[in-house]
Amino acid sequence: MNSYTLAKEQYAALGVDTEAALASLSRIPISLHCWQGDDVGGFEKPNATLSGGGIQATGNYPGKARTIDELRGDLDQALKLIPGKHRLNLHACYADLGGKKVERNAYTVEHFQSWIDWAKARGLGMDFNPTYFAHPLADNGFTLSSPDEGVRRFWIEHGIACRRIGAAIGRQLGTTCVTNVWIPDGYKDIPVDRVSPRKRLEASLDAIFAEKIDPKHNLDAVESKLFGIGSESYVVGSHEFYLAYAVKNQKLYCLDAGHFHPTEQLHDKISSVLQFVPELLLHVSRGVRWDSDHVVLFDDPTRGIMEEVIRGGFVSRTHIGLDFFDASINRIAAWTIGTRNALKCLLSALLEPRAQLLTAEKAGDHTARLALLEEAKTLPLSAVWDEHCRRQNAPVGAAWLAEVRRYEKDVLAKR
Repeated sequence: MNSYTLAKEQYAALGVDTEAALASLSRIPISLHCWQGDDVGGFEKPNATLSGGGIQATGNYPGKARTIDELRGDLDQALKLIPGKHRLNLHACYADLGGKKVERNAYTVEHFQSWIDWAKARGLGMDFNPTYFAHPLADNGFTLSSPDEGVRRFWIEHGIACRRIGAAIGRQLGTTCVTNVWIPDGYKDIPVDRVSPRKRLEASLDAIFAEKIDPKHNLDAVESKLFGIGSESYVVGSHEFYLAYAVKNQKLYCLDAGHFHPTEQLHDKISSVLQFVPELLLHVSRGVRWDSDHVVLFDDPTRGIMEEVIRGGFVSRTHIGLDFFDASINRIAAWTIGTRNALKCLLSALLEPRAQLLTAEKAGDHTARLALLEEAKTLPLSAVWDEHCRRQNAPVGAAWLAEVRRYEKDVLAKR
């Protein structure tokens, strides 16, 4: 009797159907963030570096992608090591410009067609993001909330262009594209006027979202942040601002696991937010002290997020993406570790003895509820996870690491 058969019996004793859990997991896509592969550089110009954005990639591990083809090759390698069929999350600064100079407010689907074709050939969906950083007009720390009307207009036009590109992506791939707005706007030190930038941001967002776009093709999301590099004291697009905006305008709200205070629990926000907005976008990340965007772990915060999505029956209303960038380790390994961990957390949640837990809770038997939750933690999850990997033709256990080492030797070391 193999380990999965034994695990199946153990879970069945608690009323858990492992086959149903595996079937559910195979239908949940994770949107892989392209920016892990090149340290958030993009390909608008050679040797691009971050500027004006409140974000920073650290580390100098060799072999980062320098071209679109290299990045796609690295993504292909990572996708081989991750079980299931997933999505690509693309930032606008990864436009395929063919060596031409094109301003961001003039982007069209033409500049992303090669990405769409690449995704279609692999059966992948795509999500999209306007890029409000790494640009001279973001260097002073303000974009959509800038007091300069010309700067504001440029970024509004960029947002409008990106929504149209997102709709074209969704239309061509036959799966809805989520286009997510995040801006770096804020002050390093304490401002006197907190109101005016937020009024300007609201007006800019209204202008961006004015055009009606079929939600079958594109969904709009807005993303908050607690603080960023260069915006430590005041962020225009705070949690309260964007949550209120999303509720008022019925937009998707993006909860990024690295964008809150370290003592806040992201999973506790999910059911509250989904009471008042149609759908949710998750950027699964890991905050470490004051910094976010670390590789996702199989840890309590990530498990809590996935448990809430499953327990609440929110899968159909939740879009799961990743958002981290670690240049201190092999970048393909970072993608692989983070995505596999996100999937393991989902599987762990799917394997909870939910029926028994709910029965105990409704009966007021909190003793049984706690006991079952704790007993479930030591059930043989790894055997079910290994079975998922086998069925999805992905490496089992740590076997993927040897593939990363081989790719590093054969491909990355030659860059």
